Amino acid sequence: MAINGIAIRIGGEAGQGVESSGTGFCKALARGGLHVYGLPDYYSRIRGGHNFFSIRASEQALYSHAEPVHLLLALTTETIPRHRGAVVPGGAVAYDSALDVPAEDLIADGVQFIGVPMSDLAVETAGTALARNTLALGFAAGITGYDLGPLETVIRDNFARKGQAVVDGNLAAAAAGHQEGSRYAADFDFPLRTVPGAPPRMVLSGTEAFSMGALAGGCRFVSAYPMTPGSPVLHWMAAHSQRYGVVIKHTEDEIAAINMAIGAAHMGARALVPTSGGGFSLMVEGLGLAGITETPVVIYNAQRPGPATGLPTRHEQGDLLFSLYASQGEFPRFLLAPGTHEEAFVAGWRSLNLAEKYQTPVLVLSDHYLAVAVRTLEVDALDFSRVEIDRGELLSPADLDALQEPYLRFKITESGVSPRAVPGHRNAVYVASSNEHDERGAITEDAGMRTAQVDKRMRKLAGMAQEMAGPSRYGPDEAETTFICWGSTYGPLREAVDRMNAQRAGQANLLHLADIWPFPTDAVIQAFDLAERIVAVEVNATGQLAILIRSATGRSVDGQIHRYSGRPFTPEAILASMEG
Repeated sequence: MAINGIAIRIGGEAGQGVESSGTGFCKALARGGLHVYGLPDYYSRIRGGHNFFSIRASEQALYSHAEPVHLLLALTTETIPRHRGAVVPGGAVAYDSALDVPAEDLIADGVQFIGVPMSDLAVETAGTALARNTLALGFAAGITGYDLGPLETVIRDNFARKGQAVVDGNLAAAAAGHQEGSRYAADFDFPLRTVPGAPPRMVLSGTEAFSMGALAGGCRFVSAYPMTPGSPVLHWMAAHSQRYGVVIKHTEDEIAAINMAIGAAHMGARALVPTSGGGFSLMVEGLGLAGITETPVVIYNAQRPGPATGLPTRHEQGDLLFSLYASQGEFPRFLLAPGTHEEAFVAGWRSLNLAEKYQTPVLVLSDHYLAVAVRTLEVDALDFSRVEIDRGELLSPADLDALQEPYLRFKITESGVSPRAVPGHRNAVYVASSNEHDERGAITEDAGMRTAQVDKRMRKLAGMAQEMAGPSRYGPDEAETTFICWGSTYGPLREAVDRMNAQRAGQANLLHLADIWPFPTDAVIQAFDLAERIVAVEVNATGQLAILIRSATGRSVDGQIHRYSGRPFTPEAILASMEG
């Protein structure tokens, strides 16, 4: 099987279980030893509207979804005309024969259209038409020649809580679908096979990876107002809160969310606020409060298209410059933008360390694509042995007992980082005000103290800059074209680079920035010195990373590829842009 793999797409309406079916089949393929990449696509409504789930499977690791489809499973009539153009010659469209599909929709060059009595067989085997999703997955396994065993294990896991009768019904539906699909396997050009001896792998979304990292890193307080696609972090943490002792606050709005997190962090808890761009907009004044009180708090912004409500369930990377300059005044902050599930896990625990070590807000920029996509990872890909908890200049009760001079919460230091104490100790009484203050925290308008406190806070940037990694490189050291990107664009671009170099060696490589601010200026300049032609690839309209690069280094990129349709890049779209 080539690295491009086999692509299966299941389409239906919101409320039909398209996403759960797609995720379940991803798990079944992974349990058979295959690598998978799964991506849901859905409207911002509870019921109605066309949803679909794209699955790629390969014997090699996958980092992206792709455009071609080999098998389309249609649960609604709308699915067929929407997606038949993506089905490759030799592929197939399997649809529920109970649907009234116009004859003109069942025509595409080289594609076979297969009417399958999904609803009828589901009622016959499971007693309900709701099992047609399970039957469709069984059909997909049958037509590709894939063993039914892994799918059966997923069915048992997913339906166990509903009782044995439901489990047995869905197992019967899957078996009927498999038998039906096997009738067409000989004429289907894209087989799937289990991989004997393959190691067990995890199937995780970027949301789950980040949440696991934050939990491992000691996160003990999460406050949020739900906003797609940031709120799944709140959901995940809530599901695990009792077991791991995490306080969860589902707040009345985003302003309350950040203020509660600042309060929790002030009292010593490692605090996290998950949101999306619109929610972060409401948090901007609170962000400034964290900046002037030097309170360590992490804000996770899973970006989606704006402005305003924009496209609530779509993808964009439009918040980079906003995040960098958000809130009035000037104060230091970190900006991290993980590009893979592995990097999201590291960002989860690392952001908490950076926040406490430098007593400043940390913004983690995820995006819809990274947040919702599921991918196979090796069991040791999330390296818990690397997780460490660094609380920085946090004074212990013993340290406070030994103090011989008055405690100065905002003491002017060479590093800019002042000794921090959790309130409650008799030797650590101080004021935390949103106004400018002196070393004790008392409000002041003295010009000299104002200058000294700003200088103190900004001196942190020197140490913070040392924490930032330069761009990672993928591909040959020397290439005709060097792409540069940030966030989840890494995956599609990585595959585009592989395809370009497969055609002709040395065509392309890529640089990926996961540490955005403080900007790793010297490392970026050094990387650019090795590049012949630099092309920035971003999911926004203005080229925000390119603007930041020019601002920080004085260097302009040679070309830019943008997408702002609400959909993420695919390898094919990047290659088409290069050809155009």
